[in-house]
Amino acid sequence: MRRHRTKFRSGVRQNREEGVIITLVAMCMVGFIAAMAAFSIDAVSLYTARSEAQLAADAAALAGARVLANSGMTSYSSATLGANAKPLAIAVATQVAANNPVGGRNLVPSGVSPCTGQEICVTIDTASSKFVANPQVVVTVQRTDLPVFFSRIWGRTAFTVKASATAEAYNPSSLQGTAAGPGLPVAPMCVKPWLLPNIDPSNPPNPIFDPASGAVAATTTGLLGWVTPAGAGATRLRTKCSPASVPGTADCLPVGSNLPVAWQYYPGTTDAATGSFPAPSASSCTGCSGFTPYQLSIAGCVQTPISCNAQVNVDTSNYTTRDTETGAAVNALAHSTGGGGDSVDTTGGTTPPNGTTPFQFLAGADNPLVLAGALSDEASVMVSDSLVTVPVIDNTTPAVWANYPQVQIIGFVQLFLSPTGAQTNFNGHVHTQVINLVGCGDGTGGVPAAPPAILGNGASLVAVRLISQ
Repeated sequence: MRRHRTKFRSGVRQNREEGVIITLVAMCMVGFIAAMAAFSIDAVSLYTARSEAQLAADAAALAGARVLANSGMTSYSSATLGANAKPLAIAVATQVAANNPVGGRNLVPSGVSPCTGQEICVTIDTASSKFVANPQVVVTVQRTDLPVFFSRIWGRTAFTVKASATAEAYNPSSLQGTAAGPGLPVAPMCVKPWLLPNIDPSNPPNPIFDPASGAVAATTTGLLGWVTPAGAGATRLRTKCSPASVPGTADCLPVGSNLPVAWQYYPGTTDAATGSFPAPSASSCTGCSGFTPYQLSIAGCVQTPISCNAQVNVDTSNYTTRDTETGAAVNALAHSTGGGGDSVDTTGGTTPPNGTTPFQFLAGADNPLVLAGALSDEASVMVSDSLVTVPVIDNTTPAVWANYPQVQIIGFVQLFLSPTGAQTNFNGHVHTQVINLVGCGDGTGGVPAAPPAILGNGASLVAVRLISQ
């Protein structure tokens, strides 16, 4: 009997222990499920917010660097331009970061310096040796109150996410002739098929660039911001190749009395077989139905890059309608057919490098964004269809014409077409303002000193890149 009782009691104890284990397992499963839920939901939320923070930092850093590039101080040693560009770059970068949501809400700039603990921090090191030619913008964004869900089980009520990015506006010519070898050449897109001789129209017959080093010539002191004079007989951008008196030829050959003239361009060929400037399709150019390939290369955007030191071909054909076609194409590009094209703001003081503010552009009444209601007339814009890139070719010695009609690009100028927004006459003489200059150099002569190889504040020739995250 005693043995039987003992066995019965032992069985009771075993049954009770098994019930406790099941309860413990159930409790552990609840904890495990909660942990997995916290890990999956909160981790995904944290990862998403971290990605959003990085995007905000990247966009803000690039926007700030673009302001520095557009100010003209990136390649012109001007303490005035640099001092004025820095607060504007910080303000723009801060605003861009604030417009990007992180974790369900936009970041809040405090505007207090120093920016320790702030959600948005923008810094530009003006003491850096790279500040003048290659300034960098560092943006750090953070949220310390990112809400959590299941992690509240462990008493945690918020997470912190943080991201940073560094963007640089850099001078490509500073990469040439270094110990690492020649750098990548400047190769802008949307280049127009106008080959300008290397003659400064503001100070002829002096050159614009030194063909060997790529430096802006020391005599070129007034070309940046130069506007072609107004009035009858004014020197404006126009073709050098006019219809010839002899059928089948054109007045293009640069010999004898037909030597190059400042601001008179040699047309780049758009011939399908030998064209250096391929034409975009008519569908990619609004209002360009019926345009010739030459006109499409002006009014549209050819994505094929045209690089420094490239050999390009002059169109020497007897093109009797070139002037008329140029005027129509420029009006289509600049949206100035009705006199409502974009313009250069002349109310902000003198222009760089002697002025204190960068070039400012204003949207015209016929700007597509104004017509669509996205912008107001006369609103400030950072880019414009009227801003174009034009190659400069070497013509400094007779020897360079040995391979004519093939010529070599030694630099680029960035021009604002019809800077008052007015219509271009159909004589093909284009009113222009010089916004930017960039010389090529041969990659072996070292970095040009002063004046620099890039001068100005256009929207495409001074490159901006994200260098770290």
